[in-house]
Amino acid sequence: MDQMNVLVIDDEDGIRFACQRILNRMGFKTFAANRGQAGLDIIKQEMISIVLLDLKMPGMDGLEVLRHIREEDESILVIIITGFATIETAIEAMKQGAYDFIPKPFEPEHLRMVVDRAREKLVLTMETEMLEAQRRKTLLDLGMEKSRIRTILESLPNGLVVTNVRGQVVLVNPSFFHLMGIDPCRMTGERIEAYVDDKGFCDLVMDISQGKYSATDDPPSYELALPNNTYLMAKGRPVMGEDGECIGAVITLVNITTMKVLDQLKSEFVAKVTHELRSPLSTIHEQLAMVLGDMMENDTGADKEEEQYLLSRAKEKTQGLISLIGDLLDLSRLESGAITHEPVPVRLDDLLRSIVDFLGARAGAKRQTLTAVLPETPMPTITADPMGLESIFGNLVTNAINYTPEGGSITVTAISEGGRIQVEVSDTGFGIDEKYLGKIFERFYRVKNEKTRFITGTGLGLPIVKSLVDAMNGTITVESRVDQGTTFTVRLPLEKTEPLVCPPPPGLVQGDAASPRAS
Repeated sequence: MDQMNVLVIDDEDGIRFACQRILNRMGFKTFAANRGQAGLDIIKQEMISIVLLDLKMPGMDGLEVLRHIREEDESILVIIITGFATIETAIEAMKQGAYDFIPKPFEPEHLRMVVDRAREKLVLTMETEMLEAQRRKTLLDLGMEKSRIRTILESLPNGLVVTNVRGQVVLVNPSFFHLMGIDPCRMTGERIEAYVDDKGFCDLVMDISQGKYSATDDPPSYELALPNNTYLMAKGRPVMGEDGECIGAVITLVNITTMKVLDQLKSEFVAKVTHELRSPLSTIHEQLAMVLGDMMENDTGADKEEEQYLLSRAKEKTQGLISLIGDLLDLSRLESGAITHEPVPVRLDDLLRSIVDFLGARAGAKRQTLTAVLPETPMPTITADPMGLESIFGNLVTNAINYTPEGGSITVTAISEGGRIQVEVSDTGFGIDEKYLGKIFERFYRVKNEKTRFITGTGLGLPIVKSLVDAMNGTITVESRVDQGTTFTVRLPLEKTEPLVCPPPPGLVQGDAASPRAS
């Protein structure tokens, strides 16, 4: 720390000079005064830390000087210099605020010891004051930080709720209360069920709060439909403690009502337009087929062959439009819930065998090998919608046939593990470049290259498959290498799934209108 200043006030020249000499050697900067008033004047001009004060001086005595020093600055430590005859007066000075006293005559070592104690006290006092100032600043910063965080949370347009590991609400913002129609004055501390009457939402909150999902997992989202035609999307993450243990969950709620309304309007528009187009296109397609049939029976010649080619192309294009319209209708039904089927127990191994048998002729036409690799013992039954399952695996197998060259192979493999059934549809086809894998489940997305450009399709087959798998609480993943093949893996839970909309399985109902792979 900086050099301390010491003031010696004593009317004896020898005492003053001796004290200054000793103190200078100890590293202090010293000042001296032979009268009380002169000492007080120095205190007003200099930053004095320690005062050596004689009690018996002409004019203003030591006790009066002590009183003025205490009034000027209580932090100054005053050490009384007194003779044996004035010990009682020195004790009185201690009572009035003096730090210590030294009786005359004194040895230099005695003076150094007393002054060192005073210096240590000043250093400790300064360090304590610094720590206290830092503590107050830290508390102020924490208070300001908490205030900022609370202001941010209260300003969020999205609802936010934080729960502990027992599912009790520990923090909530006003937007949550507003979205859920809850009294904003309601206190926290109750379980989440007391605030939200939705079992699916509460189950999700409890699963996240109790550590079902790790910090690296992506917990599923949940859609809430409120009685006032309001739709909310809930998304949550686990809150991890310092030891890596889950200590709760933070859940956000976003109002998606406008998006739902727009999506519903879009679905209604698509359904109406496709319905209006399907009937005339089907009529055109049938009439073209009739004309082509008549021409093949009655007409010959090069000109007629060209006409037949043009009419065949027109028939092919109308068939493509009919397939597109069929897929659009399937998607609109799937989204709007126009057709629902209750889940029933299904023997998935039997269903896969029937799909492979049905599509075997199509694979044989391209000299492809289509094989089902199934367990020797019967697989557990899966409770799901059979129409939806047929649509999922019929689409995937049809895609594999379309995107595998002649002489290739397609393999359908199924196993049961851990309360789930896993089905893989693998082929030795053209494959999909890694940069396109993230887009193939998007609507109308198709990757066209020299090998696939002439394969017709709508780009809606895989989006339909993805929607159906999601509705069954399952997952679908894809692995592919260019010129080596592609594997789609579908995992479905064995427990009962909710009723869902099932479009007709491509290839099983619409024949040539099956929706091909998005790539």
